[in-house]
Formats: sequence, C-alpha cells, structure tokens
Amino acid sequence: MIFISVLSEALLYICLSFLLGSFILQLVPVISRPAVKVPKVTLLTAALGVAFFSFVPVLKIILYLYHGLGLGMTITSVLLNFEVGKSWISTGVISLILFIYILPIKLEQRPIFSINALLLTVALIATIGWSSHASSLSRWPGFVTHTTHMLAISIWVGILLTVSWFSKNHENWLAFLKWYSPVAMICLFFTILSGLALMTFVMNLHDYVNSWTISYGQALLIKHLAIAPLLVFAFINSSLIRKKMVNDSSFSPLPWARLESVTVILIFSITGSLSQQSPPHEISTTIKETGTSKLFNFFHQGVSHLPLHFRFNVTSMIFLLTALFFLTCILLTFVKRAPKAMALIMSILFILASYLAFMYSV
Repeated sequence: MIFISVLSEALLYICLSFLLGSFILQLVPVISRPAVKVPKVTLLTAALGVAFFSFVPVLKIILYLYHGLGLGMTITSVLLNFEVGKSWISTGVISLILFIYILPIKLEQRPIFSINALLLTVALIATIGWSSHASSLSRWPGFVTHTTHMLAISIWVGILLTVSWFSKNHENWLAFLKWYSPVAMICLFFTILSGLALMTFVMNLHDYVNSWTISYGQALLIKHLAIAPLLVFAFINSSLIRKKMVNDSSFSPLPWARLESVTVILIFSITGSLSQQSPPHEISTTIKETGTSKLFNFFHQGVSHLPLHFRFNVTSMIFLLTALFFLTCILLTFVKRAPKAMALIMSILFILASYLAFMYSV
C-alpha cells in the first residue's frame, strides 16, 4: 500500500501540472510558443486521474477502519465526517465537472474555454490544499501556504511537461523562452518560499539536521538534494540552449526539456514518499514511536541521541567534491554533446554522492 500511495501522490501532481500547463499554453499566442497538440483523451484522463489518485488517502483510512464498522458505514463515515473525505468529495465533483466540460469543446477555438478550464484546475488545487496536513494543523495559513506551493510548482512544471512532450516542433522556441524563463524563476521563488514555510508547520527549521534520524527527514534531505540537478537542467534549458539556438536554428531543445521534466517527476516521487512518513513535530517522540530511519542506522548504528552535530571531515569532503564533479558533468554532457542519458546518470550519481557527504558529516 505504501508503494501505491507514493505512486498515486506523484501521479496526482503530474495530472494537476499537466492540466494547468496545457490550459495556460492555449492562452499564449501561437507566435510565442511551439505548436502544441495535446490529445483530448490525455486531458480527459488527467481530469479523471485527479479524482482517482486523490482518493487513495481516503481509501487508506477506509481500509484501516472498515473491520470494526463494516465497509458501507465506514465509507459513509469517512466521506461525511473526516476532513479528508469531505475535501475529496469536492475534488471528485470538480474533476467530473472538468471532464464533462472538456469533452465537447475544442480549447483552441476560444480563449474563454481555456480560462474556464484553468479556473476549474485551480479550484482542484485549492481543494487538495484544504485537505493537506499543513491545513489540518493551521487552517487558513496552512491552506494558503500549501495551495501556493502546489500552484507555483504546477505552473512551472505543467508548462514544461506539456511543451516538452507534446510539441510538434521547436519553432518559436526562443520566443517561448523569452516569457517562460521569467515565469519559471518567479514560480521557483514562490516554491522555495512556500516550501520553507510548509516545513515550519511540521518541524523547527533548527532541527533540520536532527530530522535525518527519522524517515521523514531522510526523504526531505534526498528531495532537497535532487533540486540541484533540476536547477542545472533549468540553467541549460533557459540560458545555454538559447545561445545554442541563436547560432544553430536547427538544434532541437526538446530532449533537454524532457530530461528536466524527468527530474521533476523524480522529485514528485520523493515528495510522495514524504506523505507516507511521520512528520517530525517532536523528533525525540517520533523516534520513540517509530524508531530511527533504517537508512540513518546504516551509517550510524545505535546513534539516536539529539542534537546531532554536523561538521565536514575528510571523508565527507571527498564525497562532496565528487558530487560537485558529477554536477559539473551534467553541463559537460551538453557542451560536449555526449549521450543525453549521461546527464540523467550524472544527476543520480550527484544525489548519491552528496547524500553520502551529508551522512558522513553527522
């Protein structure tokens, strides 16, 4: 069930991002973007996917409780009495409305069609933000922070996913980068800001290193490390490729845009695993209840006393320098026209080497 939950969380983010990105691109003049053709069946599947994948947390509660109450009564109770159930009803209804709305229309015919679909997608993100963990801890601040975080990510990633996988060509790519690059930077700013704010709902930021003793902290560290290769890909796609295309108009940027989107999907998967871990409100209490992380125990067997002390040593510095080498190799893959799969391999090696650097610094 854990694997299903992680997968469903990642796919939920992908569906929301894809829907938002598709509708935004339909509002952009054709001279300012590549020709994008998204099959209607893909949009319809994504709309239903939001309802389906957002139901998994509700299903987990139902499966946990139904032995004592019976299946029918449990379903009714969870949907009508639990906040996550009531929020899912809203999500399911809006997803169905979006599905029915998209079914007969052609988005490219009138801008109002895409605007309405865009508003419905934003409403979906808001209903998911309302049922989030942050919202359950602090209703309105948590709701606004989580919704802002999801909205910023979905705009940035959604446009990237749609244009990288559904572009018919790379015409007008420079014109596309002219507006998309600043949009992506603004979204990145709000993503980081709201991400830090979300962390304060579940932990004291001073306990970031201490959180590595539990599974939540381990997943959070790996997620943060995975952002570094993403930023390198973003730099390649926004700056280096622009210079490359000025000198060579036949150069196709699509493979590199797809590599960046694959990195994003990896981060979505890690984010999905976070929702399956116990948040570190009180790390010492969490350790008593769930024990220390198996990954942490692999490096520091029997060490559970807090606070942890973080300092670089010879071993960790070697791993850190190795990680920076792998990060540089991503750029070299582009500059030297090496096989693009090497960039993805270098990204994974960077995450591994930098993770080892941090673990050996504790």
